[in-house]
Amino acid sequence: AKPGAFSYATTGNGSLELYWQDHLLTTLNFPGTLYPHLLVTLTETLLAFLLGLTSGLALGLWLGPTPTLARVLSPFIKAANAVPRVVLAPLLVMWLGLGIASKVALGITLVFFAVFFNVYQGVREVSPALLANVRLLGANRWQLIRIVYLPAALGWVFSSLNTVIGLAFVGVVVGEYLGSTRGIGYLILQAEATFDVNTVLAGIIVLTCCALLFDALLARLERRLSAWRQQSDDEQRRW
Repeated sequence: AKPGAFSYATTGNGSLELYWQDHLLTTLNFPGTLYPHLLVTLTETLLAFLLGLTSGLALGLWLGPTPTLARVLSPFIKAANAVPRVVLAPLLVMWLGLGIASKVALGITLVFFAVFFNVYQGVREVSPALLANVRLLGANRWQLIRIVYLPAALGWVFSSLNTVIGLAFVGVVVGEYLGSTRGIGYLILQAEATFDVNTVLAGIIVLTCCALLFDALLARLERRLSAWRQQSDDEQRRW
């Protein structure tokens, strides 16, 4: 990019130059060791996001239509969500080791509850009159979930996906920071110990760019699925 009011330029050796007007502010030299650590962090983040999203969606769709069971399990779910993740991270490291499993588990604890509460609220917002009409027409439980509950919950899920992917990153990086041998969080921790500001800033910038990329991909996915949501709404009106 050309130097302007504020701009940047990349060089062939992987450096990033930041400009203000025509003046070079700083040059960030991305270390070669950054990329293997980035691959580990992205893998952990994707696993935490997908597993947390799937489990939160499944439990929300299961508990939402059963108020009695939801009232019984609600105190336990809220208590589990209230546990500070920073306190939980060392326990996960002791139980699951310094590898990828403990970081994915910590990310899941953040993603799961965010998705679950949104799905549960979406299911609870379904009109009782609509449910009565669908049941009157002979719909079974699976048809209720597919035609009524799932479309209602997806609206709430889509509205929280941008936050959820950020939570996955936070959980994974915090886990790496507190106990790991690989990943961007581990790399930042080691760089801080040696006052390597370049590596710290490089790690932060790369994580931010990856989060923005995931955000753009999720927005595109939501647009593709909007047609399916419209079809589900048409099915609900037919019912």
